[in-house]
Amino acid sequence: MLHSIFRHLKCWALAGALATVSVAGAQTASPAGETAVSLDSCRAMAVANNKQMRIQAAKIKQADYQKEEAFAAYLPSIDFAGGYMYNQKNLSIFDSDQHLPIMSFDGKGYNFDLVTGPDGMPVMVDGKPVPKQVAYLPKDAMTYDIHNVFFGAITLTQPVFMGGKIVAMNKITKYAKELAESMHDNTAEDVIYAVDAAYWQVVSLKAKHELAKSFVNLLDTLHNNVQAMVNEGVATKSDLLTVDVKLNEANVDLLKVENGLTLSRMALAELCGLPVNTEMTLRDENSYQRPDADEPVATVYDMNEIYSRRPDLHALELGVKITEQQSKVALSSMLPNVALVGAYSFSNPNLYNGYKNRFNGAFHIGAMVTIPLWHWGGNYNKYRAAKAETTIMKLQLEDAKEKIQLQVSQAAFKASEAIKTYTMTRSNLASADENLRHAQIAFREGMATTDHVMAAQTAWLKANSENIDAEIDVNLCKVYLSKVLGTMNYEHYYDTEK
Repeated sequence: MLHSIFRHLKCWALAGALATVSVAGAQTASPAGETAVSLDSCRAMAVANNKQMRIQAAKIKQADYQKEEAFAAYLPSIDFAGGYMYNQKNLSIFDSDQHLPIMSFDGKGYNFDLVTGPDGMPVMVDGKPVPKQVAYLPKDAMTYDIHNVFFGAITLTQPVFMGGKIVAMNKITKYAKELAESMHDNTAEDVIYAVDAAYWQVVSLKAKHELAKSFVNLLDTLHNNVQAMVNEGVATKSDLLTVDVKLNEANVDLLKVENGLTLSRMALAELCGLPVNTEMTLRDENSYQRPDADEPVATVYDMNEIYSRRPDLHALELGVKITEQQSKVALSSMLPNVALVGAYSFSNPNLYNGYKNRFNGAFHIGAMVTIPLWHWGGNYNKYRAAKAETTIMKLQLEDAKEKIQLQVSQAAFKASEAIKTYTMTRSNLASADENLRHAQIAFREGMATTDHVMAAQTAWLKANSENIDAEIDVNLCKVYLSKVLGTMNYEHYYDTEK
């Protein structure tokens, strides 16, 4: 009689607990008035708000400005330079008043008119003849006011040949802009993959949270009924302690899942550019499309096509081109530079038409040639260093191609294994369901103990948890495979980018 009562009490406890169990993926209601956020919306918010994306967008604009700057070197440059100078002293040609002898024409030529003595010979003073007439030049007449001097010049310079430096710099800035665009695309791929990982992490933990709550409800109900059985004397204290231990473990696991879910939501909100405490319900938390286990994963790929689609590899290719042009810039330092120069210079005072304290100026046109002769090998070593940098970039490009080939093989293998694992977890889940059903039947027939039923329930929960992990892994592996293959669709999110 006692055995029959014990068996029926356990059946009632198990039936009540199983009624609270929620299978992963079951529909649940979203909070009132709260709109579920899709994966696509999370991607768009992340691309629009991500700081690295905005930095890369600014670098594209910067590269475009640098490209226009480099093109301006083809055109003539016009500059103005001016100044003012104060001088303490004036400029004087003579140190004293001057007397200059005068020459007169005697019918044969010009000769000095000298003072002669009674003997008709020129009078000598200090060994010099004395002129009859002199021109008086006072010192003040040859003194010029230079206390305040103003000067300036407008210069036009047209490069003719700069050793190929201008052409090379224009190509460098062109490649630099393409490089910035490639890095922008590569950052978009990284952001989208990070968002996908965080999104599916939340979905996974939410499903596991429902399973953990179901398990706690099951053990809590079982605890109450075993307690009642202990009170009736049809169960032992040991049976109750066994259930209590399991219940405590389940509560600890539930708390861990809740903490992990909260932290995962914070991480997703941060990636989306939202405050970390944003309450956000995901569309796939309650139900999502199960992955297709029959979808095959390719094992052979055209690597040249993959290389052409990879923005990070394209960035390395542009790096090679940039270093090649930088070597040409280094080479230009060993070649002649030719430029045409035109200028209009003016000053106050000026000497163009006698000394005058007013502004006046004149035009000048000429050519300028600079030919490097000897720099102790400095320019040549600079050129050799630039060539070595090109070699380094080419080796890095080849190394990246080899690693990408390995990356593609590994990603395809992981995607294929994820589908296989998902198929096995589905099979395990079916076996766990069948095992639980048989345990229930055996329990009702009195051929199984509470421990057996709890073990079957634990196995069922584990099978569900592994199935959730396998589903999420399939989704992430597909996203990662599209990333390494260069087929990830990210450009349509750029319209929302700030």
